[in-house]
Amino acid sequence: MRELTIDRRRIADDADVYVIAEIGHNHQGSVERAKELFRAARDCGVDAVKLQKRDNRSLFTRDQFDQPYEHENSFGATYGEHREALELGRDAYRELQAYARELGLAFFATAFDEASADFLADLDVPAYKIASGDLVNTPLLRHVAAIGKPLLVSTGGATIDDVDRAVDTVLPINPQLCLLQCTAAYPAAVEDLELQVIATMRERYPDVVVGLSDHQDGIAMSLVAYMLGARVIEKHFTLSHTWKGTDHAFSLMPEGMRKLVRDLRRVPAALGDGVKRPLPVEEKPLQKMGKKLVAAHALEAGHVLAEGDLAARSPADGGLPPYELDGLLGRRLRRALDADEAIVLADLEPAPQPAAPVARGGA
Repeated sequence: MRELTIDRRRIADDADVYVIAEIGHNHQGSVERAKELFRAARDCGVDAVKLQKRDNRSLFTRDQFDQPYEHENSFGATYGEHREALELGRDAYRELQAYARELGLAFFATAFDEASADFLADLDVPAYKIASGDLVNTPLLRHVAAIGKPLLVSTGGATIDDVDRAVDTVLPINPQLCLLQCTAAYPAAVEDLELQVIATMRERYPDVVVGLSDHQDGIAMSLVAYMLGARVIEKHFTLSHTWKGTDHAFSLMPEGMRKLVRDLRRVPAALGDGVKRPLPVEEKPLQKMGKKLVAAHALEAGHVLAEGDLAARSPADGGLPPYELDGLLGRRLRRALDADEAIVLADLEPAPQPAAPVARGGA
């Protein structure tokens, strides 16, 4: 059975969808802004908030770290300075971890390198996210899997062989795996989401929870993903599309996140149990809209019913349903009926019984 548990929250096909508000670095390096985002995410009804953790000095080449990075979304003159300005340290993480616990939220992060994974392990976070760029990074996958906590692995830009390799790397070490269909574009166009891959992965990996890391800037496609079997939904989250940084433009604002969570929670109830039956809430509308068989005009007792004698008219508050009409033709009335008066079986003489077959003698 595909199932995993994050911070005592069970995630499975028969459980509520698990919604992650991806804060990333939308906190802009500020603990107070991160707390503000956490509070808003909690008010939207999400299950978890997630950051991103990088050990920038070991993660990037020297050329990449020192590359000039001067534009409107930059927090430093070089790419390294930019990344360092957005990075939160141990004390900040501990403060935010305690705050998330106070809010009733699970709190974890994407580990972009082994040092960051170890940093998070020291905090005892309840789960780890692996970004699409590290799907093929089997050394990192092995390292994080060995920590023993659930892994949520994005699959953007991958072939199915890449996903197979990642699954084969993680599962022998740690069975707590969730694969996230993902398009590594920010934002992702609807026509690039490839949501049918969710069904493909569910069939290919029957013991693995499947979800969606959704970079599209609306909410409807996450609902489609749920219908295809996604039980984890990750959406980027912000408080303003105008804040400095590239992720804010496609991140959900609180109103959008609140609607997404609301609609995802409604889906199981809306699906029902698959049994087609009349519901109590339908009784009054169908009585008003439905029809019963009535006398189309005044009919005398003893009249043999023929075409045109009966009509189907609203409301359906008694009498016989219209599908009985053909069986009534040729029957004799026991009593007179006024125009528009409903007809019931007691108004009719018994139907003639078919004659018994005549026995034929043999030679």
